[in-house]
Amino acid sequence: MQNKQLLMACSLAASLSFPVWAEKITGQVVDHKGQAVAGAKITLKGDANAELYVTTDSSGAFTLDQVKPGAVQLTVEAKNYAATQKSLQLSNRDVADLQLVLSPSSIEVIQVQASPFNATSINSALPVNVLSSDELRIKQASTLGETLKNEVGVHSTYFGPVSSSPIIRGLDGPRVLVTQNGLDVGDASRVGPDHVVASETSTATQVEVLRGPATLFYGSGAIGGVVNVVDNRVPKSTDTAAEWLLEHNTVADENLASLSLDSGKDNIAVHLDGFWRESNDYEIAGQAEAAGEEHDEHEEHEEGEEHEEHEEHGESGKLANSASKSSGFTIGSSYLFDNGYLGFSYGELNREYGVPGHSHGGHEDEHEDDHEEHEGEEHEEHEGEEHEEAEAEDVYADMEQKRYQLLTELTFDQNFIQRLQGKLAYTDYQHQEIENGEVGTQFENESLEGRIDLYHQHFDGWQGAWTFHYKDSDFSAMGEEAFTPASTTKSKAIAWLEEKRFGDFLLQLGARYEHVTISADSLTLEGHEHEGEVEPDEEIHFDKQSFDPVSASVGGVWDFAPGYNLGMSLAYSQRAPSAAELFSYGPHIGTNTFEVGALFSLHDEGDGEFHPHLAESEGDLETSYNLDLTVRKYRGDFSYVLSVFYNHVEDYYYQHTTGLFFSEDHGHEDDEHEGDDHEGDEHEDEGLPVLVYRQADVDMYGAEIDVSYQLTPQVKTSVFADFVRGKLSDGGNLPRIPPTRIGSQFNYQGQDFDAELSASYYFKQDKLAVNETDTSGYLMLDANFNYYLEGFGNDAVLYLKGQNLTDKNARVHSSFLKDVAPLPGRGISIGIRGSF
Repeated sequence: MQNKQLLMACSLAASLSFPVWAEKITGQVVDHKGQAVAGAKITLKGDANAELYVTTDSSGAFTLDQVKPGAVQLTVEAKNYAATQKSLQLSNRDVADLQLVLSPSSIEVIQVQASPFNATSINSALPVNVLSSDELRIKQASTLGETLKNEVGVHSTYFGPVSSSPIIRGLDGPRVLVTQNGLDVGDASRVGPDHVVASETSTATQVEVLRGPATLFYGSGAIGGVVNVVDNRVPKSTDTAAEWLLEHNTVADENLASLSLDSGKDNIAVHLDGFWRESNDYEIAGQAEAAGEEHDEHEEHEEGEEHEEHEEHGESGKLANSASKSSGFTIGSSYLFDNGYLGFSYGELNREYGVPGHSHGGHEDEHEDDHEEHEGEEHEEHEGEEHEEAEAEDVYADMEQKRYQLLTELTFDQNFIQRLQGKLAYTDYQHQEIENGEVGTQFENESLEGRIDLYHQHFDGWQGAWTFHYKDSDFSAMGEEAFTPASTTKSKAIAWLEEKRFGDFLLQLGARYEHVTISADSLTLEGHEHEGEVEPDEEIHFDKQSFDPVSASVGGVWDFAPGYNLGMSLAYSQRAPSAAELFSYGPHIGTNTFEVGALFSLHDEGDGEFHPHLAESEGDLETSYNLDLTVRKYRGDFSYVLSVFYNHVEDYYYQHTTGLFFSEDHGHEDDEHEGDDHEGDEHEDEGLPVLVYRQADVDMYGAEIDVSYQLTPQVKTSVFADFVRGKLSDGGNLPRIPPTRIGSQFNYQGQDFDAELSASYYFKQDKLAVNETDTSGYLMLDANFNYYLEGFGNDAVLYLKGQNLTDKNARVHSSFLKDVAPLPGRGISIGIRGSF
């Protein structure tokens, strides 16, 4: 019903607008030497114009038709050139012979769809990563986290290659928002790292990463950053185009096929895309499980060396339970008005994937019973491990998502509100975790999200917008291992953003108010025996939680010299906790942990037993004070981007390892060796490690640098590095913080081919939280070769990719599975992609 009302309103608004054209703009794009630039993309946006774009021909010429009078901004983008923007005030007459000049740049500059004000990757106050075109096709992987893991400032949760989410500056989960065309993907990936992001990059046109707080435009779930996956599911043009891709990868015997089609006639535009991907268990360079270690603090260094040596001499094989298969499709259509468009899309995504390294604590008796027919008690431990491996092969997740999306953009002449953007998405998500053919846990998330952005006309040089944002999410987890009760989260928000240019300085201001409510079903705690008495079942009722996050920021971009700028951002951001952070209580099958929410306190009943009670205090807002500085040089053969940041976060939610273990068979057990690591499976016989959400003040800071140098027209080299520290203000470190990293790339561009060799070194991570072990450093060597074919449409490329060429057995410190799931071994991908 809401969809129909919005559809009628948008159609009515469009029918009541009467455009007055300035006819057309014609011109040419040239470089700094006056040579024509072919294939440059020109995008027009303005107060009274919907977005228009054209591509220059072989002579650099372009024509923009049906442009309405008023203030407009042209953005010109081309490979190997710095993007340029030009503002025009149009009358009712044609604009002819407009010349737009591009300067060479070794940094690719791309317009950012996730930005409200036509920003590019070099004129944003916050640092931005953008993957598009060939670079996106080269880096695309089966998960979003693996696609982005080599971007500066971005790492991966790495729950095996089957389920990896992006980490931005050490933050992930509910602090990093993942969106599809600007709206939340509506999955369960923010609840746990074992839940895959319900988005596909093989059919995407662009993936954007906003590094730093983006709460003003996206809400409190974006306090750490935003990853926006852009595709053309709601088309804006009737131009006919197609893209296709076929690929095979050796490391997991993976096959991939994808296709995207766009066309239309008159005012109707249509889009269709689909993909299919299937892989087996992936090959590893050494043993899956890390060697056992003594955890005495005085012997930790010596044992670490033995551990590394053991891995280096381990036998290669495959990681059990790491196979996956997925498929999906999207259909969409738009009606193109004179002053905008209104479009609708429907998409389905299905993914079935293994849960690597899965095992349960408290099943020792079952293992013994299952192996009575074997050789004897002296082999029970070994046979138990074999049984666990066999069991792991039968543990997998089955995910299905159905998504409806409505997008519109309309412009209005001579009105105070000159542009309206509307977005509406309904998502039906289901995720089952299946053990030995039976559903152990089922997650469901039904979400509705809508937002309207109203852009006002320019007033004394100010351009701005008001945003009205609504989100409703009904989440439930059912089954024996459901670790959080069913909950409903609703949020309503209003935001105001403004910007104005004062000479060489662009000032950006913004504020947002949000009201969030979270309600949860009651939770039944099973009775337990204490001091010879059996305690009855206990039912816990939760009060509705209400939060009012407020965010504000001031930022700017100073063009202090030609080809240089300085981006600055000072932000105050608040985040409401997620339902999982508040209400969790139960075993989490994917991470092999027992999670306890912040609304609980654990009462120590002695003998290693504990019992939960509702805490006296309710959860608080998480409040962050953020400072970002970014220096850019983007013109010429030598370019760089240097960013530094500092975040002080009050009442930060994190999972504290208690040293306790939960066992279904034996109750609660205490850790006999305080300080031991419980991320792996070495305490399976004791049970699941108990992790409790706590709040504490933390400091996070770091730096990122990306340097490029165009040695010759054919040869380009680049170097990047990043590091982040996460520390508790009262002492200690946050868990699973990515290590310092440095990398380099060497590119050669031939007449009909190009090649790239890249190396990344991950330093040893020894800045550890309580009960966390260090992770050895490693070097990754990758390569890529593209050969451009003729006679296969506009652009056909035969490509070859090599990853982990030295077959290094490496582990990811930010992964819950670092001790049981190493990175894939050497892999070679061969494929062909093209367009017409």
